[in-house]
Amino acid sequence: MSHADTDHATPATAAGPFPVEGVLLDIDDTMVDLHRAMDATLRAVARQTGLAVPAELEEQYSLDFSRDPDGFYDRYLAGELDFATQRQYRVRAAHERLGLEPIADLDGWDAVYTAILPTHFTAFDDVVPLLDALDDVGIPYGALSNNVADYQRAKLDRAGLERISVLIGTDTLGVAKPDPAIYVEGARQLGSAPERTLYVGDNPAVDAVGASDAGLVGVWLDRSRAGGRAAVGQGTGSGEVGFTGAVVGSLTDVMQLIAR
Repeated sequence: MSHADTDHATPATAAGPFPVEGVLLDIDDTMVDLHRAMDATLRAVARQTGLAVPAELEEQYSLDFSRDPDGFYDRYLAGELDFATQRQYRVRAAHERLGLEPIADLDGWDAVYTAILPTHFTAFDDVVPLLDALDDVGIPYGALSNNVADYQRAKLDRAGLERISVLIGTDTLGVAKPDPAIYVEGARQLGSAPERTLYVGDNPAVDAVGASDAGLVGVWLDRSRAGGRAAVGQGTGSGEVGFTGAVVGSLTDVMQLIAR
């Protein structure tokens, strides 16, 4: 589909399916179940290194680490911390908040964590069906992530998603989401006009709003909608994010936004 063959009809976020030229997807907790991988890894590292994490605190321990309430990952993106340090700070903070024994050797802990984590990288069940459907209709797709491209390339490959050839990371342009340039670069690499490019991610602020502000069509993946609730809907505009665009409960629902 060439840019000249499309008109400027209102996108799917407001008035049903529309002509789409490309689809970009976030990686962590959108295509790859990073939360599950982190949880499994934290439990394995605790066992292997002899950390005392009571069974009743294991779930909260994992949530605290993955949610990163202190924003250490944001400091990594800002260049204030390196990747290993932000992770060590996160686990140290989780131990402090939950009253757990401090980790004596954070470098040693990180080495074990780094070795185990990739063994737990898996794709969500709805990823391959979406990619197959996009291939069937000839729509190119790619990944865009707030991490460096080589690290995310290895993650995608480990999760069985080698077929994704277009990958934009924070080192591609030296900027991170929600800087508009990174989304526009993703569309450029797909060969699609930004306004005809869907960007799908699990974070309503960084993914859905950020992409929309950059001129793409932001789509929020809210997996809590899967099952009993409507598969495709609109954001409510409530809360501090205020996203009123398309919301899907599964990646396979993305195809309902595309005119065919």
